[in-house]
Amino acid sequence: MNTRLVSLLAGLLLATTLGAGPLHASPPVGGAAPAFALPDQQGETHRLDDYDGKWLVLYFYPKDDTPGCTTQACDFRDNIFAFRRLGAEIVGISLDDVDSHKDFAEKHSLPFTLLADEQGAVAREYGVLRKFGAVELASRQTFLISPEGVIARHYDKVNLETHSADVLKDIESLREGG
Repeated sequence: MNTRLVSLLAGLLLATTLGAGPLHASPPVGGAAPAFALPDQQGETHRLDDYDGKWLVLYFYPKDDTPGCTTQACDFRDNIFAFRRLGAEIVGISLDDVDSHKDFAEKHSLPFTLLADEQGAVAREYGVLRKFGAVELASRQTFLISPEGVIARHYDKVNLETHSADVLKDIESLREGG
């Protein structure tokens, strides 16, 4: 087994045993979303202000092509037209690199942006970076950002079975003034 995989597995085992707190606090609901500039799966840079005037589902996840992360990404993929009807964009972020994102997106036909936060700076700003021994990962959390760049919802507990539908429901409610 390679050293990186052993470290990752050891870190995940430690995390499930001891838990791991955030390295930085999450921005508050009602506050401005932290800016970012990261490369996508094609190597093109995306910034928060690229999404001005649109709802943004910014979801953080631990690792490309793992069971839970694949389930979550494919659920967003399967509901992409409902999100687009509501004027919402979906962007996933993990600490994986551009090539890993490209492979993951192609393998599962993901029609949305995946951003490579290899240094964990954006995950840290959003309070989702977790350290498990020598391994750092983004925890599975989602931020719903309004067209004005304000955090409208923070999902710090994600149910893979209902998450996409829950976010859609919240966008609909918020668009109606709820």
